[in-house]
Amino acid sequence: MNSEIIHHDTGATTFAGRDAVNLFRAITLKSALGLYAKSKLLTTRGLTPTLMLTLAGEYTGKKYKRGQHAQAAEELNAWIQTMRCALPVTHQ
Repeated sequence: MNSEIIHHDTGATTFAGRDAVNLFRAITLKSALGLYAKSKLLTTRGLTPTLMLTLAGEYTGKKYKRGQHAQAAEELNAWIQTMRCALPVTHQ
């Protein structure tokens, strides 16, 4: 199945396909990294600071050390922007 982002007339957005779902996952992770870097706020009990850095490394290909949450968010943002340009967007 091809991945795509579908914007519906109702205002809803569908992330269809593996690449699109990974894009949504990365966007959510970037938000969590930013919140933790600024205020030490954890978005959910299961997403520890170490796990956030590990997941970011899956996208960027880098290994992050403790305290590099802001850097990981910035580098993850570059991956997000690249994927947004690569995925087709459909308006329904």
